[in-house]
Amino acid sequence: MFTGIILEIGRIESVTRRKNLILRIDSKIVAPKLKIGDSVAVNGACQTVVETTESGFGMEAIEETLSRTNLGMLKSGDPVNLEAPLSATDMFSGHFVQGHIDCVGTIISLTPGKGSDVFTIGYPDSYNKYVIEKGSICVDGISLTVIEARNGAFSAAMIPHTLENTVMRYRKQGDTVNLEFDMIAKYVERMMSKERSELTFNFLKEHGFSD
Repeated sequence: MFTGIILEIGRIESVTRRKNLILRIDSKIVAPKLKIGDSVAVNGACQTVVETTESGFGMEAIEETLSRTNLGMLKSGDPVNLEAPLSATDMFSGHFVQGHIDCVGTIISLTPGKGSDVFTIGYPDSYNKYVIEKGSICVDGISLTVIEARNGAFSAAMIPHTLENTVMRYRKQGDTVNLEFDMIAKYVERMMSKERSELTFNFLKEHGFSD
């Protein structure tokens, strides 16, 4: 489990393409917290640490991950957002993030402002049901609030601190980003679906809710 609060901008040290994609990442802040077998979020994608080094760690991305994320586009020297998994004693900021990327979005526009920069990001229309104004969304592992939602796109503002301390400082129009939509919205959709209609008015009344 993650929160979408980026701890460090790491750098891709090497990319090796075998059956899976092996990425070795330079990291000074997150790497010391990790051991082999631990989870780590790389541009928002939850990955397993397969090796540790003096300067960072290595991870292995399978085909399913590559098909849903921008990890396969990374090359040596590229910056990546890094977050270590949430521990039981950590302060919870951001929102519930699993690190399970739903799809890749594309930056449609970037509008600089006085107190924040506004990014407008496009995504497949099939995910519209998970995006609402003032709802949470995770962009390349960053917990953000949607300020405007429309079919196939949303906008979110980033304060100077967020831009300075994440890979969004390097992003430009046309770049891709990993998107993870709100986990709670997915569960509500599942419970409300015709195939699983357990969430009814009677169910709510039985569990203490009244009309």
